[in-house]
Amino acid sequence: MTFTARILLLGSGELGKEFTISAKRYGCHVVACDSFGQAPAMQVADAAEVFPMLDADALRAVIARHRPDFIVPEVEAIRTEVLQEFETQGLNVVPSARATMLTMNRDGIREVAAGELGLRTSRYRYAESLDEVRTAASHTGFPCVIKPVMSSSGKGQSTVEAAGGLEAAWTYAVANMRGDRRKVIVEEFVAFDYEITLLTVRTREGVVFCEPIGHRQERGDYQESWQPVPMDAKLLADAQDMARAVVDNLGGYGIFGVEFFVTRDEVIFSELSPRPHDTGMVTLLSQNLSEFDLHARAILGLPIPAIKLRGPTASAVILADREAQRFSVEGLDEALRLGSANAEVEVRIFGKPTTRPYRRMGVALATGATADDARALAREAAARVRIRYDD
Repeated sequence: MTFTARILLLGSGELGKEFTISAKRYGCHVVACDSFGQAPAMQVADAAEVFPMLDADALRAVIARHRPDFIVPEVEAIRTEVLQEFETQGLNVVPSARATMLTMNRDGIREVAAGELGLRTSRYRYAESLDEVRTAASHTGFPCVIKPVMSSSGKGQSTVEAAGGLEAAWTYAVANMRGDRRKVIVEEFVAFDYEITLLTVRTREGVVFCEPIGHRQERGDYQESWQPVPMDAKLLADAQDMARAVVDNLGGYGIFGVEFFVTRDEVIFSELSPRPHDTGMVTLLSQNLSEFDLHARAILGLPIPAIKLRGPTASAVILADREAQRFSVEGLDEALRLGSANAEVEVRIFGKPTTRPYRRMGVALATGATADDARALAREAAARVRIRYDD
């Protein structure tokens, strides 16, 4: 069989699953990798590999065995020095080995944004011990936010109101950090009006943007997202200029999820992921091309037409509330019946093999006359989908 490209996907969660579906539509052969079997992307990929991606030897062996045209990371916890080795040998790391290395840790991308490019960020300091956390907090002031430099989906993040909460926040961050770096970033708490994800697509023809995505978080993890987000034209232009500067600095091609805090007067750079973003799940229904389609097209060098927003759309997550090996999903029919001639409802079940408290098991998507209408309908649809535990 002839393939347009052979892709090695490093990380096979729900974002990787949707990317795999998009890549398969363009004729790609996808090898899905993760640390556990039957991960969501493995269920739709051509082949699978199960190994810990922080194991450098195992990662080298898998890359050497498959010799992909593109190595596409979907998670942060990867031995990025191995990716650099293979990039120097001519393999294409998406968007680049340098981008993957810098964004694997919050300190790397923050130094690019604030240090090299001079972008507006919150005040911050790094810390590798509780004493250093206390010193950093004296610089940022209270309240402050403490995050592991290496984590995903907000894990290990907390807001500290006073000095008495620093020890608990440090302990929580260490317990939830990924990889092998006991290091946190202590940030000034920004009193923002709202926050956005600006999906930024770097292509061979230039940089293009999706409409900003609003989102709400709990426990540092996204709970719902929506488009459009009304923004002052100057603030949106400022956000686009900042995003373009960062992705051009990182190089390569693909989609980047660039996060900003927005106040009445300014936009403040927060974080960046060089891959599809969880808040961008809303684009599965909101746009003519989802973030996964855009990522695949940019990687493969395929043309990207004008990105069109279909109308106000929202997503709401479907969460588990306990740990289980055996479970089933109920209520899909109830959720989908909420759709009407004036408002669409869709549900995506991720197919994760186990549950745990607050684990994302699916997402509900809905349209509406306004973003608020879409959000309410998406939340209602998500509430109709239930996890039934058989253990």
